[in-house]
Amino acid sequence: MRIVTQQALGGPEVLRVTEAPRPEPGPTEVLVRVRAAGINPVDWKVRRGGGFLGEPPFTVGWDVAGVVEQAGFGATGVQEGDEVLGMPWFPRPANAYAEYVTAPSRHFVRKPAGLSFAEAAALPLAGLTAWQGLVDVADVHKGQRAFVDAAAGGVGHLAVQIAKARGAHVIGTASAKKHEFLRELGVDEPIDYHDEGATASDVDVYFGLVGEESDLRWLPAIKEGGLLIGVPSGVGDRVEKAAEARNVRTRRILVEPDRGGLTGLVDLIEAGQLKVRVERTFPLEDVAKAHELGESGRVSGKLVLTV
Repeated sequence: MRIVTQQALGGPEVLRVTEAPRPEPGPTEVLVRVRAAGINPVDWKVRRGGGFLGEPPFTVGWDVAGVVEQAGFGATGVQEGDEVLGMPWFPRPANAYAEYVTAPSRHFVRKPAGLSFAEAAALPLAGLTAWQGLVDVADVHKGQRAFVDAAAGGVGHLAVQIAKARGAHVIGTASAKKHEFLRELGVDEPIDYHDEGATASDVDVYFGLVGEESDLRWLPAIKEGGLLIGVPSGVGDRVEKAAEARNVRTRRILVEPDRGGLTGLVDLIEAGQLKVRVERTFPLEDVAKAHELGESGRVSGKLVLTV
């Protein structure tokens, strides 16, 4: 099978399409013929620094959409012939940038019929990050004010819709040229993060998708007793101390495989309350170009590899 590998840490140029034996599913696992693989910031961070995977050689990628070709002994939930989506193994190696992937059957759910493979591949990691933060941790609900930083991005555009579907008033940041997109998503108060004088107030839940400096900037907007969730690198000491001084709670999250969360996301899609924005797709051979665009920071929604 074709698979993207790298022999060294570095820029997009280290990514190479090579050949490898097709994997075989073990007990409770399925073999999925990959039709599309989503690209996420963690992919290029690991490509550059090793992260969860250590030293090369390795294959990055965790978002998968495809068709189950073989089910191992005891596999449940999905079966041969099913069109599926999932985020297998994270943060362990999943080897998603490949023609075939094996993983536990419960790391996948059936793909909604109306969702393309590209859209399905863009959903799992970003969607589960938003779901686990806003639903499982924060329990965002009607009457609350939710603030999504980087609201037009891969995780952000899904987080906005999840918060809106749960009845929250949503505040979101993006450059001014993306505010029309934010309103289409359901953002009630778009904020241009370039505007140094921009403010917000009475925030119940802040979903931080940028980093420490941005979290510190918007911390005064969170009400006493409110919650700050730090995603890219958790909650740093400076943010934690500043939040404690304002009586704001903090939580660090790292997304994990979650069949229940995937089911919740699929339910929202089938109810018409969640749409996945795929800005551009690339063939597997153009993986380096895809990473270059992703790292530019100019993407609204997601980038996807078609396999």
